[in-house]
Amino acid sequence: MNYLAHGYRYLDRPLFLAGTAVPDWLSVVDRHVRARSRLVLPVVEQTDNPIVKEVGRGILQHHQDDDRFHRSEVFQRLEGELGNRFRTVMPDPYDHRPGFLGHIVVELLLDAWLAETNSDLLPAYYDAMAKVPAQQVEVSVNQMATRTTNQLAWFIDRFRDERFLFDYLDNQRLLLRLNQVMKRVRLPRLEPSVVDVLQEARWMVAGEAPQLLNLQTF
Repeated sequence: MNYLAHGYRYLDRPLFLAGTAVPDWLSVVDRHVRARSRLVLPVVEQTDNPIVKEVGRGILQHHQDDDRFHRSEVFQRLEGELGNRFRTVMPDPYDHRPGFLGHIVVELLLDAWLAETNSDLLPAYYDAMAKVPAQQVEVSVNQMATRTTNQLAWFIDRFRDERFLFDYLDNQRLLLRLNQVMKRVRLPRLEPSVVDVLQEARWMVAGEAPQLLNLQTF
């Protein structure tokens, strides 16, 4: 799952909302910093700090959502089908991108479907994120992560300024964002021919989106 799918239910709880984004923020800021459930849960149970507790609860929700989402039949089927579609434009059997794209494109296009279905949702998400005290979130996360970071608060501000979730609504802009991901994970850039597959993927995810979202409601 991606940012909006993780957080859209918690727009009235900005600190919890931030917690649902923390694992993905950390994967960009420093892939060696992890806020794993086994580290977060004891802190949430023992702390008297309401900010740390609320951020931690959001992190735990993220991991619960991801575990259920990624184990679901509908996600695994879409992941495989999209991987095969991307393989048609990347036929090299040693190319790792199709499988990788099959996974992340489902997640990104689920966010796009949510935003398209409710035009007020994405602006409301960023309005809620504007209320997040970035420095306090960083301090909280440093109490629960595998190591500390001094880059998280900076990235939260950048995340709010960039507003890149809007780019998922357009295939060309989505391709630009995917190529940023490719660079970060050290995979080759995607060619423009990928856009046709992205459009097919958009239709496929839209058809399964309600079921995908129901799987993470508990």
